[in-house]
Amino acid sequence: MAASPSRSTVRDISYIAVFTALIIVFAFVTIPGAAGVPIVLQNAIVVLAGLVLGGRRGFYTAGLFLLIGMLGLPVLAGGRSTLAALAGPTIGYLFGYLCSAFIAGVIAYKARPRNKSNLVIAVSFGAFVGLLAQYLLGAIGLWLRGDMAFGEAIVIHGTFLPLDALKFAAAAAIAVGVHSAFPDIMAEEKRRREPSHTTI
Repeated sequence: MAASPSRSTVRDISYIAVFTALIIVFAFVTIPGAAGVPIVLQNAIVVLAGLVLGGRRGFYTAGLFLLIGMLGLPVLAGGRSTLAALAGPTIGYLFGYLCSAFIAGVIAYKARPRNKSNLVIAVSFGAFVGLLAQYLLGAIGLWLRGDMAFGEAIVIHGTFLPLDALKFAAAAAIAVGVHSAFPDIMAEEKRRREPSHTTI
């Protein structure tokens, strides 16, 4: 039985609020990295939001998180606000957060949640593409704002790759676990996208 529109909206708001809070909390778990760019767990949580909630709700989650930062609140690594990051070389990662949550979610939601192998493949691929989106847009920001050659900006991410691979693999594993335990999270979102067949 499909949930009513009002119940679905309340549920969506709850999911988005929970993951927005998680993203903000993980802003304060950082590891110093090269080129002045911190290694954070936050980037994996952004993609986790997309993997669990899907592209639409994942995008809204990342957008709400960045909007809160626009108000001057310290939601980013190092206690920075979104406004501060917009002025620096890490601006590309902000756009990377938005795009990666959306892309990872769209790919993950191609899965059939009750088919475990299919779910693992779709979610893992979504996490991988989400990471690439963050790297690409982050590199563009370093190139445009960080006085760095584009090739160098791409290569510098090799420093982060081993740890990021572990973080994103963990995010994918968590997402698979969530969808296995609560398949309706994905199923309800898919039903919402299906065209209604109303007869008169």
